[in-house]
Amino acid sequence: MNYLESLILAVLQGLTEFLPISSSGHLVLAEHIFGVRKTGIDFEVFVHFGTMLSVLVIFWKDIAGILTSFFSKIFQINKFKVNFQSDENFKTAILILWASIPAGVIGLLFEKKIEMIFQNPRLTALFLTITGLILFSTRFAKNNPDKDFNFVSSFFVGIAQAFAILPGISRSGATISAGMFSGINGVKSAKFSFLLSLPAILGATILKVKEILEFSLLEKIPILIFSTIISFITGYIAIKFLFKVISRGNFSLFAYYCLIIGFLGLIFLK
Repeated sequence: MNYLESLILAVLQGLTEFLPISSSGHLVLAEHIFGVRKTGIDFEVFVHFGTMLSVLVIFWKDIAGILTSFFSKIFQINKFKVNFQSDENFKTAILILWASIPAGVIGLLFEKKIEMIFQNPRLTALFLTITGLILFSTRFAKNNPDKDFNFVSSFFVGIAQAFAILPGISRSGATISAGMFSGINGVKSAKFSFLLSLPAILGATILKVKEILEFSLLEKIPILIFSTIISFITGYIAIKFLFKVISRGNFSLFAYYCLIIGFLGLIFLK
């Protein structure tokens, strides 16, 4: 892989990872239509690390507060109820862990079957169309500005994240939509979605790191660092852009792109 190829793929990863248009769906379709070869596992680990860094940089204050509160209070079992109700950061930490369960269970139980779906571009196009319909339907979601996540709504978002393991189903699109359909406004839903992405991205990255430890990366380090920086920059831009779109009430506009790409895939792919 040369620098131009790594630039294109890192930009694609950074943008589609957070915009509600499905990074996995784009990869499957690009491989089929343009003959793009799969990137090495080392490249995937580094660009995912770059996108994770963009979330950490944007939400570092929230993340620091959540981690500090969680580790300082998790062992105070006798005061659990009081802490949960009175400490918003501790509550968020518990809800993120709670919402992470569905994707973890589904990923472990159905990993092989899900990998087979990645070989079917028409099915991916169908899922991308479904993503479009989900995004479009959010224009009918009613929310309460004062409503926050609880165990029910956060678990619903977690189920949406598990569903998004399928190629073509956008993780950010599904989880933000789930939050909005739970009556929570788009900005709060997006923030929870991105914080929820951290355990998922970190877990997937750790699993992949085991696979690349057997190989020597010394000669690849420059291009891998370059790719990480590019994915970080584009991921940062994508998150900022998405929040501007959501704050203006235009989240459903992404539906048209997903529907067009999905319909074209269903028509022309075999």
